[in-house]
Amino acid sequence: MPFHLPRVGDGGRVKRGWMRARLEKEHMSIIHPEMVTILEGDFLMGCDTGGENEMPVHRVWVGAFAIAKHVVTYRDYDAFLTATNHVLPLHWNDSKLQHPNQPVVAVRWFDAVAYCDWLSEVTGEVYRLPTEAEREKASRGGLEGLAYPWGDDLPTDHHGGRDTSLDAVGLYEPNGYGLYDMSGGVHEWCADYYDPSYYAISPEHNPQGPEFGERRVARGGSWRHNVRYTRCAARSSLAPDKQFSDFGFRCVMTVQ
Repeated sequence: MPFHLPRVGDGGRVKRGWMRARLEKEHMSIIHPEMVTILEGDFLMGCDTGGENEMPVHRVWVGAFAIAKHVVTYRDYDAFLTATNHVLPLHWNDSKLQHPNQPVVAVRWFDAVAYCDWLSEVTGEVYRLPTEAEREKASRGGLEGLAYPWGDDLPTDHHGGRDTSLDAVGLYEPNGYGLYDMSGGVHEWCADYYDPSYYAISPEHNPQGPEFGERRVARGGSWRHNVRYTRCAARSSLAPDKQFSDFGFRCVMTVQ
């Protein structure tokens, strides 16, 4: 029988132990994300030719972390729903968005946090959403000063729109870190609250974003946009309870 996940608060963690025992008893099959370790170090964050919210360009040091090669897919999220009886995302039954290898979409920020907590509970690892700084560093793939993970120019197939389809994950070349779809596909939720002027006061060491806010940061492109790829430094945001068919997420882990 499916069971209900306890309500997760603002970034809170579910209690450890009881869920893992329940899943082991029911022989649940868990999909472990394939992770890539990004070594500690600094990089230039932001862009001086982009939006005002991307300025000023500033050097940021980020501790080591591991990030999933792919965003969470429909197949991944289905395992979570089966195990927890969590509320279905908007568009879950849309046949155009049901391929097992398509990104799961229309998940709220709270749903993404709940998924990370569940995955942590059943694997014994600690998964979470990336900070905005981690997400930008990962997107750049080890390159600095370039607009996109591959360079400064858009590819010829950059057109998207509501009349196009959402690609499955991993169809295009990865970036320098071996990560897929860091500039296209879906917007990806980050852990941070959003503040358009945060870079002016951001700490140099492992910035975590503002302490308070009404919106959460999102990074990455959108299959629904006329230009479906976005620059590494581009920032977007959304209220955490909103659901759109171009919003998904990927998991990260802190590396000790």
